[in-house]
Amino acid sequence: MSNYRRFLCLLAYMVTLVGGSAVAVAPAAANTVVLVHGAFADGSSWHKVIPQLEKAGLKVIAVQNALQSLENDVATTRRAIRDAEGPVVLVGHSYGGIVITEAGNDPKVKSLVYVAAYAPDSGETQSDITSRYPQLESRAEYIRDADGFLRISDAGIAKYFAADLAAAEQRLVATVQGRLHASTLATRVGRAAWRDKPTFMAVATNDAIIPPQLQKDQVERARAVAVELPSSHVAMLSFPEKISDLIIRAAK
Repeated sequence: MSNYRRFLCLLAYMVTLVGGSAVAVAPAAANTVVLVHGAFADGSSWHKVIPQLEKAGLKVIAVQNALQSLENDVATTRRAIRDAEGPVVLVGHSYGGIVITEAGNDPKVKSLVYVAAYAPDSGETQSDITSRYPQLESRAEYIRDADGFLRISDAGIAKYFAADLAAAEQRLVATVQGRLHASTLATRVGRAAWRDKPTFMAVATNDAIIPPQLQKDQVERARAVAVELPSSHVAMLSFPEKISDLIIRAAK
């Protein structure tokens, strides 16, 4: 299946034989983009991308996940896919990449886009992936409450999470951040959708939350179509035009 997926990624059309003659058939363009936010964020993190996608003629749904468990977030995303006009491009940022890796197996999903995101393989957890790389100093800014939910300190948002945003935007990101339950870090993905579907990835080369090398290694493993951006972790806020272009490319 990996060769089939790569074939879909790299070609703009498919050739089928009809009555012995070759006929070029364009693949169906996606109608809807479903956006899945990451940890320490909410659906508003896509506010710079949404207008550009709509301008390109795409319908957009920004999922609001509770971040309490991977199972619940996948279920919420699947409901959004169910209600969307297909075909669907499924987009995930950060932890949202784990969500789309599972939810992307829905047959309505045409392609996947990972934005500075985790892309675990079948049976992997987020902890499995990060354990292969040196721990980043940003982890010192993670705060865990008595119920097991994690957040990042305001200083950590400014210095690591959204370092290339203006101070006013950094404060907004800190204010609206969602709390992620620590149990999600040890929850395994079932079947990795990127093994069967066209996959696109945006690598944030200045990311201080997910190691850039981890992101680059995922590109190679998934044989994804990729762009590299000199961005912090919030590439959709730092480079919304580039992220929008990649999503539109995936839709076509």
